[in-house]
Amino acid sequence: MVLTVLLLVLLAGLAGSSPPPEPVVCARGTADCTVSNAFGSFLDRTVCRAAHATFPRTEKELVAAVAAASAAKRKVKVATKHSHSFPKLACPGGSDATIISTERLNRVVSVDVAKGLMTVESGMVLRDLIQAAAAKGLALPHSPYWSGLTIGGLLATGAHGSSLWGKGGAVHEYVVGMRIVTPAPASQGFAVVRELCADHPDLNAAKVSLGVLGVVSQVTLALQPMFKRSVTFVTRDDSDMAEKAARWGDLHEFGDMAWLPQLRKVIYREDDRVAIKTVGDGLNDHLGFRSNPTAPLISGRVTMELLEKNINAIARCKAANATVSLFETVAYGFTNNGSMFTGYPVVGFQHQIQASGACLGSQEDALLTSCAWDPRIRGTFFYTNGYSIALSRVPAFIADMQQLRDRSPLSFCGIDASVGMLLRYVKASSAYLGKPEDSIDFDISYYRSYSKGEPNPHYDVLDELQQMALHKYSAIPHWGKNRNFAFEGTMAKHPKADKFLEVKQRYDPDGIFSSEWSDQVLGINGSPAIFEKHCAIEGMCICSDDSHCAPEEGYYCLPGKVYTDARVCSFQPAF
Repeated sequence: MVLTVLLLVLLAGLAGSSPPPEPVVCARGTADCTVSNAFGSFLDRTVCRAAHATFPRTEKELVAAVAAASAAKRKVKVATKHSHSFPKLACPGGSDATIISTERLNRVVSVDVAKGLMTVESGMVLRDLIQAAAAKGLALPHSPYWSGLTIGGLLATGAHGSSLWGKGGAVHEYVVGMRIVTPAPASQGFAVVRELCADHPDLNAAKVSLGVLGVVSQVTLALQPMFKRSVTFVTRDDSDMAEKAARWGDLHEFGDMAWLPQLRKVIYREDDRVAIKTVGDGLNDHLGFRSNPTAPLISGRVTMELLEKNINAIARCKAANATVSLFETVAYGFTNNGSMFTGYPVVGFQHQIQASGACLGSQEDALLTSCAWDPRIRGTFFYTNGYSIALSRVPAFIADMQQLRDRSPLSFCGIDASVGMLLRYVKASSAYLGKPEDSIDFDISYYRSYSKGEPNPHYDVLDELQQMALHKYSAIPHWGKNRNFAFEGTMAKHPKADKFLEVKQRYDPDGIFSSEWSDQVLGINGSPAIFEKHCAIEGMCICSDDSHCAPEEGYYCLPGKVYTDARVCSFQPAF
């Protein structure tokens, strides 16, 4: 009943919503600070502290902030307005460190309509950027689906939409200029502004950088004249999913797929560019990104916790099926005229179709409403795994996934509950830390417990799935998603990693913008895996010992069901 109420609330939507909390909070002015992400918890559940925070409004103030930290040899990390990365990208890793927030660097610098160029400050939120471009008759060709990211943040992690056409769906492929502030010797005032034009070789390092080169001040993007898109969602059975996945990206410019494994269905997105005169004023107002009354969010979470702890997953699967049915009935939040859905196709302008995030910008209402994942309420709390597999290997990977599903179908209901595993197409990138081959990015969001080390009877297949992707199919993890173990050995999968590290050494030889976490992920020092009691339950490690699971509750480190090289925490009932 609670889940039904929650679904009806999602369907209705609300115009207002308490804005998300600030990721940087200081106890004394701009001193004694903590930094978190939009979900209120990094993957290791630790509190990230910094001695100071600064909020520059101009490039001059930004240079001064970097110079002060560089002169004192203090660690620095950049925080964005909403901070949506799951890993500890924004954590400087030292109590005497400095946080530089780009929240107030949020303006349009210039627009050249004739050349299709737009320069913005790095803290500008995607939602504002695409609206500002549209006001000039221009469009950002591709973007992530969530509009709450900043341009600097989404570039740092290589965020993308879905396309193999043209330059592909990654935003960084449309960057033609950048101004970045980096540390410098005393003779240069401890900080310099480096201006990188389109043909500067260092731009391939700076446009996907994990924030370890410096602070991006401004970004220049190559835009296109405004255009329209036509979107239709079609649900079919998944019997030929492997075959279709290999060619769907060639058939539709913005096409993607969402796999519903337990239901044995695939939601195919037919999404293409159409003539600007095509009739339609459609809007993408995704259900999951709308504001919600907090009371049913909290009640829904309580129900979800009970369902997740139940080894018998039938009720859990029924709840997931209800969610899928609702989303399909209301076209996933798409409307034909901004308020009503009357049928496919939905035709609309690019800036109204490409991304959504209705719960972002509203007046404070004392948390009567919020984004579903707002950490100030005990609502939605989840993991997100994202990894890209080369197109040539995708059919075999899908066949293995389906075989695993056939072995444990009810364990896959958690994926259905998030309206499927999203498959997006990503083209080979010019960025050193971008995708080296044309690929499909597999995104999975699923339940996360608020209690550290709490086992889940359905996690073993999800962990096996990710280990299969990473190790058997050489998947590359998304820089802004995933749990710690996914990043082990990642740099070896990037053929131009050495070029990136060479630029990093030139730009920041003292590692001012590096942290323990970034050094581990970049293969400079140490490992991102953390081996301790219950570490595999938390995704901090791949288990090699029963203590990494929860043997006291019946969870032991065992081989995978299909990918037997995997090591996962599986429940073994006592006899």
